[in-house]
Amino acid sequence: MPPLHPVIADVTDRIERRSAPTRRAYLGRVAAAASEEPVRAGMGCSNLAHSFAAFSGPDRAALRGLRKPGVAVVSAYNDLLSAHKPFDEFPAWIKDAAREAGGVAQFAGGVPAMCDGITQGRTGMELSLFSRDVIAMATGVALSHEMFDAALLLGVCDKIVPGLLIGALSFGHLPALLVPAGPMTSGLPNKEKARVRQLYAEGRATREDLLDAEAASYHSPGTCTFYGTANSNQLVVEVMGLHLPGSSFIHPGTDLRKALTEHAARRAVEISRGEQYTPLAEVIDERSLVNGLVALLATGGSPNHTLHLVAIAAAAGIELTWDDFNDLSAVVPLLANLYPNGSADINHFHAAGGVQVLVGSLLDAGLLHEDVRTVAGPGLHRYRSEPILTDGALTWREVEPRTLDDSVLRTPQRPFSPEGGLRLLRGNLGRSVIKVSAVAPEHRVVEAPARVFADQAEFDRAFRAGELERDIVVVIPHHGPRARGMPELHGLIPALSSLMDKGHRVALVTDGRMSGASGKVPAAIHVSPEAATNEVLARVTDGDPIRLDADTGRLDVLVDDATLAARQPVAEPPDAREWTGTGRELFAALRGAVGTAEKGASVFAPVPLGPDDEGHTTTPETHTAGRDATSPVAAAEIGGHA
Repeated sequence: MPPLHPVIADVTDRIERRSAPTRRAYLGRVAAAASEEPVRAGMGCSNLAHSFAAFSGPDRAALRGLRKPGVAVVSAYNDLLSAHKPFDEFPAWIKDAAREAGGVAQFAGGVPAMCDGITQGRTGMELSLFSRDVIAMATGVALSHEMFDAALLLGVCDKIVPGLLIGALSFGHLPALLVPAGPMTSGLPNKEKARVRQLYAEGRATREDLLDAEAASYHSPGTCTFYGTANSNQLVVEVMGLHLPGSSFIHPGTDLRKALTEHAARRAVEISRGEQYTPLAEVIDERSLVNGLVALLATGGSPNHTLHLVAIAAAAGIELTWDDFNDLSAVVPLLANLYPNGSADINHFHAAGGVQVLVGSLLDAGLLHEDVRTVAGPGLHRYRSEPILTDGALTWREVEPRTLDDSVLRTPQRPFSPEGGLRLLRGNLGRSVIKVSAVAPEHRVVEAPARVFADQAEFDRAFRAGELERDIVVVIPHHGPRARGMPELHGLIPALSSLMDKGHRVALVTDGRMSGASGKVPAAIHVSPEAATNEVLARVTDGDPIRLDADTGRLDVLVDDATLAARQPVAEPPDAREWTGTGRELFAALRGAVGTAEKGASVFAPVPLGPDDEGHTTTPETHTAGRDATSPVAAAEIGGHA
């Protein structure tokens, strides 16, 4: 293997050093929970009898016999999400395969799964990010019965995969595999979909035209095919070694998908104990997190992972920062050209060589850690191979790191860009991330007057009234995690794209989210601290000149400090403060407890992980490097409280 790139090595090393106390404490807790025999063997008779009361036949005998490993199935199935509809059939396949492999599988619990596509622009979107941590808690409930020696986690979409992982990491002594369902086949080309959306925003297409285009795009069971957060999830966790190799983008309803699902069950039994024992806590470590981050950057993936990977890392006792993302992005080349960066979808990526070519070429360039543990066995080289069926039997064959379509997928020797798809912005407005992989170089620096809006609806009214036909930086504050649950703001993109196409300099600044579907408009998102705790962002008014410079990494309002200090911060809109309806009142406690975007926007308060080397209690705040924890901003960043 070639030597590891020095920046990859340096970033990994600093993550390890920064995280050493909390990681050590986490692994100690995990080791204390491990068992060399099926965990249910330590149960009382009444407890155990409850666990198999509903079973009959060989599974009942296996559960009672206390020798065969138990496998938990935790599923996000519902038939509202196209991506999760295929999971309907998976539990039966898993139970049969686990039984044949010498184990016993039980459906341990379901977790909620909401569709961001359905809730876009609606009040339900204000619950979306919080659903990740609800899913984590629901996963914890499912695994809390102490019946299981391994887990299969069935999930695909935006908050669901991170939530499943965060929950499972509380049971990090258990081996755990993520089981994907695969994408739908390609529908209406992405460029055509975007064209109709923009025409509708301009009033030149009817609602029926728009609905026809959307229905032709999202048309069958399976993941939506654009490269948003759902498909970013799949790619990132496969490169982290949490899927079976090559399993992310196999279509549902195929023999190969069924064979991979069955093999995941067999593999869970195999790695549940003995020489192949592979606990989740050892698969997710500093090296695998860096690998996932490199894969995200190399493909121009969803900026939602600047939240999710941070939160996943924290659940494993590891502190990941936006500076880590930024420094890696400077040396990781952009190797994929997928919508919204280009016109191709995830099926085109898979046909061009997919994850196997990506992993192989990044390994050969020294941009990934090879020496990691994975659910398929030791070493990331296993993910250079693709699954195939030969006479009905599942096998893997190694793929040459050579693209079959260099308009979609390239190798580091001839990348689309020498840098990755995400950058960090810093300035008097706070810290923010921007996805630049879809933004043309000539649009990466914008200086223009601000126009501040309370929400997407107010922006839309101004756009339709013709008030925005000029250079403009649209500012939408009070959409951060504490204010509104950090909803995605995709409704802005068609109108902003229209203004850009007319020759105007356009940008967006918000403490809300834009996710993986952010496109050609430069958008400074996830501004942290948010307006609820960031008086500068809350003091911006119409006409203030704002400069967004993605080349130098700056985000500033060009108003002197004295003028800003003399202004009264703009308060949250009354409807945001009331925050009722669509079930939002049920999440009020989460809204009050949530941390900043830069800390993963998590509702989980730092908890003691154990004593450090000197006997002091260790918490994540104790080891937050480089911040003055006595300052209001630092307090907000560390614990989520102003």
